[in-house]
Amino acid sequence: MTTPEAEQSQAPRPEERLEQAVRTAEQALIEFEIAVETFRVEVENFSRLHDQKLGPLYARIEELDARIAEARAARTGDPEDIRRAEEARALVMPIAGVEELLNGWMDGNGLFPEAAAMLTDQPVRPPQRVRPSEEARRLYRELARKAHPDLAQEEEERERREEFLTRVNAAYSRGDETLLRELAEEWAAGPVPPERRPSPAEELYARLEWLTQRKELLTLVARELEDGPIAGMLRLAPDDPDGLLEEIAGRLYGDIEQREAELAGLLAQQ
Repeated sequence: MTTPEAEQSQAPRPEERLEQAVRTAEQALIEFEIAVETFRVEVENFSRLHDQKLGPLYARIEELDARIAEARAARTGDPEDIRRAEEARALVMPIAGVEELLNGWMDGNGLFPEAAAMLTDQPVRPPQRVRPSEEARRLYRELARKAHPDLAQEEEERERREEFLTRVNAAYSRGDETLLRELAEEWAAGPVPPERRPSPAEELYARLEWLTQRKELLTLVARELEDGPIAGMLRLAPDDPDGLLEEIAGRLYGDIEQREAELAGLLAQQ
């Protein structure tokens, strides 16, 4: 039979309970970051595919709308028709400026492969997969859980993990299973991080506060992604986003045919 004194000695110290709370919060934050990053990549890839597949169709519709408005204005001479024609043409006219010129052509890593192919008269690659494969997702989740910087105690180890995770994120964004496997092997062969040492209560409280702030920031990022138009489209067909784009493209081709017929009729009256 244990005495009250013995039971009290076996109870965890407040610092131990606080440290356990910090570790639990860290693991929860890592899982949340993985979920947000996975969704961000999915939205980004679908947005790129959306622009590649439907962008030219929307541009063709805008051009036809401008030509229809111009043909109608030329036929009627009405000032209101002329104003509408000018507004429609302004929508399709390029705007001078660096951002507009580079939009869709390059980002911080340089020219998109599709743009480089067009400039060198090479065949343009088909659009990338909408989402990384299940195997790529599995590899990414495992690496993110093992190598996350929040699991490091020393600053040097944190920096090593941040650099490694940046490479993991880049490979996952491209859905590169081969590179993700190589990174998994690299991590397994790398240095074993030092064991986590107990932290003073003040540092643990500060850590909990930082984790809370980080979670709030990620929540805002996730909410912004969820509220965006691309995420809305993904929710319409989560299992077949390619099919959704094909369906929209079919409707746009029908709109283009109608506009072309309308334009031909207006031109025939001139």
